[in-house]
Amino acid sequence: MAIREQDFTTREIISKAVCGRGRQFVQQAIPFAPPHKPTTILGAWVINHQFEAVKAEDAVEVIGSCDLNLWYAYEGNTKTDVAKETFSYVQNIPLQHIDPHHRPTTVEIIATALQEPNCVEATISTRDGKVIARIEFELQAEMVAETKLHVVVVESNGRDEKVHELFDEEDDDDLDDLFDEEDDL
Repeated sequence: MAIREQDFTTREIISKAVCGRGRQFVQQAIPFAPPHKPTTILGAWVINHQFEAVKAEDAVEVIGSCDLNLWYAYEGNTKTDVAKETFSYVQNIPLQHIDPHHRPTTVEIIATALQEPNCVEATISTRDGKVIARIEFELQAEMVAETKLHVVVVESNGRDEKVHELFDEEDDDDLDDLFDEEDDL
């Protein structure tokens, strides 16, 4: 059965939806001064990642902190120790595809760590003996809010046909014409 224009109409509904989203890959160098002058770095790892996110204009501001643990040898590689340094960061994640029809008073921000912070390199500075740790992580943020959606309403006109029978494969082009734009996120 072919779709006819009189078989359907559109309506506006208000629903919560993702109205903007963004992601950010972060690289950060952390200077670190252990209690003893290190001879060799034996290992470095990041734990206790915590963060909060708030909306800031057309972006999301993520404020977080982590503990960097450094296992190192000192005194000519005769002794070892583990030192801990807590570091903080503030990262702006620009939002893309912001829905201009969202209701600003209903905005909720959802932030997730796609890749938890990881120490990818730790080197000893020859100048002052401090350690420079290079940290990498990736964050994603979504802005959820109430917005208006346009939905297709199919009238049954008293028939007991199932709605999906109205849309057969030949009518795919008709449906594509209804929707001007797709969200590729």
